[in-house]
Amino acid sequence: MKKFLAISAIAAALLLTGCSQVGAAATIGDTKITQAVVQGSIDSILAERGKIDISQMELQTGADLNLSQLRFQVLTVLIREVGKDFKIEASKAEIDTRRAAIVEQVGGEAELPKALVGAGIAPQNFDLYLEAVIVSGKISDAIVATGVTQEALGAEITKIVAAKAAQLKVDVNPRYGKWDPINADVVAVDSAGDAVKSTTP
Repeated sequence: MKKFLAISAIAAALLLTGCSQVGAAATIGDTKITQAVVQGSIDSILAERGKIDISQMELQTGADLNLSQLRFQVLTVLIREVGKDFKIEASKAEIDTRRAAIVEQVGGEAELPKALVGAGIAPQNFDLYLEAVIVSGKISDAIVATGVTQEALGAEITKIVAAKAAQLKVDVNPRYGKWDPINADVVAVDSAGDAVKSTTP
């Protein structure tokens, strides 16, 4: 379940501009991620935590949880857009097959909610998570098929995703944080002054 988290390290050199659209948590090109979508994920995760024993889990809270949910949404958009360039997508059958495999891996449907809580994935985002994992895997396979070695794969993916992200432009609402163009991540803003400086084109 943690494989997707590694995707956050593959994009670099992204252009960040000020988030001016009311109600937007972030925009990637023409794609708008609303604050309602991010908050819905957070609310769902917190509700699921109330149904299981989380005493032995290390879970994100507060600003960290906000950041992780926005990060998830932004990265899934970027992966999907790169997939379009490769003419790659994840079919419903592929998503269903991957879902079944994960359910079996975690010990059955009854254990899935606990696994999702541990991974920080809202139930309504599970299929989106699976889509991103499948598409990113196919992108990697396509790159390797061109002759790129496994050792050079990470750098090649970084170059491709960075080019797409720079083309689309990533715009993060300072309420959630700022876009780190070096690490391709949504990070906390230390101060209001920093937020203003970070979102200046």
